[in-house]
Amino acid sequence: MFILLNGSFGIGKTTVAELLVRSVAHTALYDPEDVGYVLRRLPPWALGMARQPADYQDLSLWRWLIVHGARRKHRRVPVVVVPMAFTNRDYFETFAAALGKTAPVHKLCLVAPLETVRARLMKRATLEKREISEFELRRSLECVEAHRDAHFGVPIDATVAPDEIIKAIRRKVLI
Repeated sequence: MFILLNGSFGIGKTTVAELLVRSVAHTALYDPEDVGYVLRRLPPWALGMARQPADYQDLSLWRWLIVHGARRKHRRVPVVVVPMAFTNRDYFETFAAALGKTAPVHKLCLVAPLETVRARLMKRATLEKREISEFELRRSLECVEAHRDAHFGVPIDATVAPDEIIKAIRRKVLI
C-alpha cells in the first residue's frame, strides 16, 4: 500500500509521515523531495536543458525516478508513506496511477489555512536562524490554493496536533 501524503510546504507533511512510519509496523518513508534536491544540484546540461527549471517537478526525469524509487521501496515493506507537495494535478494523477499498478494507493492531503502554514514556515525559519524565502512564500500560496481541489487527496485537517492527524490518517486507510 502507498499512502500519498500531499500538502503545502510548512504544513507538517514530513513530521506527520515520520510519526506515521514509527507508529505502524512494516512501514517506510519515501520522500520524493530527496530526488528533487539531487537533481537541482546537477548542471542544466546534465538534464538536457539550457537552464535549470523553476520547479524540479517539471522534470520528466524526476517524475520517472520517484515512481521507480517508491516501487523499489515497496518491494521491501508493505506500506510506503510518501510526503509531497504536488500542485500540478496531471503530475499527481500520473504518479498515483503509476503506483496503483503496484499496490493500492490512498491519496490524502493535509490542509490548513494559509496563515497557519505561513506561521509554521516562519517558526521553521526562526529555528534555523534564517529568513523565510520568497520560494517558500510563493509555494505555500500555490499549495494551499491547489489543495482545495479534492483530486489532491482526501482532506485531513492539519491545524490539530500531529497525533490527532495520525489518528485521522489511520482511520482513513484502516491501519
